[in-house]
Amino acid sequence: MKIAMVGSGYVGLVSGACFADFGHEVVCIDKDQAKIDRLHAGVMPIYEPGLDALVASNVKAGRLTFTTDLAEGIRGASAIFIAVGTPSRRGDGHADLSFVHAVAREVGENLSNDAVVVTKSTVPVGTGDEVERILRETGTAHRVSVVSNPEFLREGAAIGDFKRPDRIVLGAEDEFGREVMREVYRPLFLNESPILFTSRRSSELIKYAANAFLATKITFINEMADLCEKVGGNVQDVARGIGLDGRIGPKFLHAGPGYGGSCFPKDTLALLKTAEDYESPVRIVEAVVKVNDLRKRAMGRKVVEALGGTDAARGKRVAMLGLTFKPNTDDMRDSPAIAVAQTLADAKVSVAAYDPEGMDLARPLMPEVDMVEDPYTAIDGADAVVIVTEWDAFRALDLARVKSLLKSPVLVDLRNIYQPEAMREAGFAYTSVGRP
Repeated sequence: MKIAMVGSGYVGLVSGACFADFGHEVVCIDKDQAKIDRLHAGVMPIYEPGLDALVASNVKAGRLTFTTDLAEGIRGASAIFIAVGTPSRRGDGHADLSFVHAVAREVGENLSNDAVVVTKSTVPVGTGDEVERILRETGTAHRVSVVSNPEFLREGAAIGDFKRPDRIVLGAEDEFGREVMREVYRPLFLNESPILFTSRRSSELIKYAANAFLATKITFINEMADLCEKVGGNVQDVARGIGLDGRIGPKFLHAGPGYGGSCFPKDTLALLKTAEDYESPVRIVEAVVKVNDLRKRAMGRKVVEALGGTDAARGKRVAMLGLTFKPNTDDMRDSPAIAVAQTLADAKVSVAAYDPEGMDLARPLMPEVDMVEDPYTAIDGADAVVIVTEWDAFRALDLARVKSLLKSPVLVDLRNIYQPEAMREAGFAYTSVGRP
C-alpha cells in the first residue's frame, strides 16, 4: 500500500519510517525544502535513538522517499496522514489548527484517487469534522473518509512504541475508513496489538484524556514528594507502595522538577480550552497545569536554598547537568531546565550547563547559560551541581573527581538518581526530591 505522510517532524518522520519498515511504500512530504534536502542526505532533523539507521535502510530499499511536492506525493496513496504541528495558539491557548486545515485543503484540491485522510496530529474534538468539511468544500470527485489515529509515541523510545504499541486507536465513521486502516496496520494485527475502533470524536478525546491523566500522575507524586519532605517520608517508598496496586501502576510516579516536552503542556492546555468551549470544566486538569507551572521555578529556589539562601547564593556559579525535558531526546520544549536556569539568573547565580544532545536547541532559549563540552568542565570551579535531566551519562559520575572540582561539595539531584546514604558517605551536602 502507498502511504503519504504530510509533515516530516517528529511524529511524521518516525511514523513514516516505521510504516516503510512494515513494507508499505511511504512518501514523507514537507514544505521545508532545507529539511527535505537534509533527509535526502541522511541527516535527521531530530534526535531519536535508532531513527537514522531505520530511515537509511528503508531509503536504500526504495520504500521511503521525501518530497516537497504534495500533489505528487499523495498521487496513488490509499492513506494520507496529516502529521503537522498543532502548537498552542498565542493569546488563548487553543490548539492552532491552521496547518491541519491548510493541508486538508491542499489534499482535497490535488486528490487523484479514493483515499482515507488520517489526522495523526494531536487535535481537539471535532477537528475531523472540520477536515471532512474542508475536503468536501474543495469539490473533489473522489471518495474520501476522514479517520482519527492519534499517536502515543514517547520521545526517546518512539520506534519501539510504534512497533510494539500498547494500543492503536482508530476513529472512523464508515467501513471504507475502517477497511483501509486495517490494511495500514495489518502487520500489527498479525502481532495481536490491541486495536480499538471508536467514533472519530472519541478517538480525538482519547489522546487528550490520556496525556492529561499521565500529567496528573506526575503532578500528584510531585505533591506527595513535597509532603514527604515536610513529614520525613520517602517519596520513592510511597511511589512503590501505591504503584504496586494494579489499579494505579508504577509508571509516571517518579518525583522530579515537573513535566515538560511537546505534548503534556500543550495538550493539557488545549483540553482546558475545549472544556471551556463546551461549558464542561475539567477542574482537576486546571489544578495540574497550575501546580506544574509553579513547580519548575520552585526547583530553582531549591537550588538557591542549597547554596545557602538568597543572600549567600548571589554571585555563585552552578553546574547544570541536563537541559532537555527528558533523556534520549534533543527536545527543549517547556523543559524544566529553562525555568530553573531563569530562577537562578534572577537570584544572580551564573550557570554552566552540559547536555548530551540538547545544547544547540537550548542556546537561544537560555542565552544567560554558558554551554560547555562535557559535565566535568561545567562542574570545574562551580559552587554546586544540579542534575535536571536523568541522562545515563550522569548516573555514574566520578564522585571523587566531582568533589575535587567543586568549590564546595553541594549536589542537588532533581531526578533522585543517587542514593542519599552513598552521597553522604562521599562527603556531599546532598539534596534530592521528596527524600530525607
